[in-house]
Amino acid sequence: MAVITAGMVKALRDRTGLGMMDCKKALTEAGGDLDQAFDYLRKNSALKAAKKSDRTAADGLLALRVADDGSFGVLVEVNIETDFAARNEKFIAFVARVCDRVFEQRNADVATLLASGLDAEREALVQEIGENVAVRRAAIVEGAGGTVSSYMHQDNRKAALVALTGGNADLGRELAMHVTAVNPLVVAGTDLPPATVAKEREIFAAQVADSGKPAEIMAKMVDGKVRKFLAESSLLEQPFVKDANVKVGQLLAQRKATCSGFARFEVGEGVEKVETDFAAEVAAQVRGRG
Repeated sequence: MAVITAGMVKALRDRTGLGMMDCKKALTEAGGDLDQAFDYLRKNSALKAAKKSDRTAADGLLALRVADDGSFGVLVEVNIETDFAARNEKFIAFVARVCDRVFEQRNADVATLLASGLDAEREALVQEIGENVAVRRAAIVEGAGGTVSSYMHQDNRKAALVALTGGNADLGRELAMHVTAVNPLVVAGTDLPPATVAKEREIFAAQVADSGKPAEIMAKMVDGKVRKFLAESSLLEQPFVKDANVKVGQLLAQRKATCSGFARFEVGEGVEKVETDFAAEVAAQVRGRG
């Protein structure tokens, strides 16, 4: 039997917002596997609230750059340990250089990016600031015959690039704003990997299994949940952020435009942030000297 540590329980609790006992039980059932424990909680309707999308698990900044002709755009995320350090002028300048390097090389592979000389600069910055700095990810969105538009939230922690054919610059920016705010997973529901849809269907089936309803009713309930998941995940099916009475797909049709792709980053999404008890850390150091 896997040993369930307090750290494992805390990690699941931070991710789900549930109580310690629920999290410990889920981890025990999952043999200590965090992802399986998360799915276990969803299947058993114990997940009260997923972590809010704006509660990031790491600090840092985003940067983006779009070609003058709109043929492509790049988006990068660079992480640092604290929000205070993220406001350091030298860190801000480093993030800008990372973005420029991705733009110049037109290559989003982080390993290649660091090998081009940025890793030495990153290490020097770590020594100077005293916090870990990580170039986490980069994305390139190609215009595909259209134009790439961008939107960066004012705190430089949420941003998106969107490729549009047709429409105009204003529509492109509005759509990039929508993607930044609403966070679709794909352009159309059919773009979701079949394995992702199958996993959600399995979870929904587990959620309704104890409803006591006839099998055919439960099947319809599951189908309804899947349709809702696809609609919520699809950019084209989402209500437009500036007019909830119009879906994005309808808006694009009205403007005679199509969306070929997008990229959206939010600082720290999916990264577990280690919380440090400063008083306890100091006390431990004092005891260690004794």
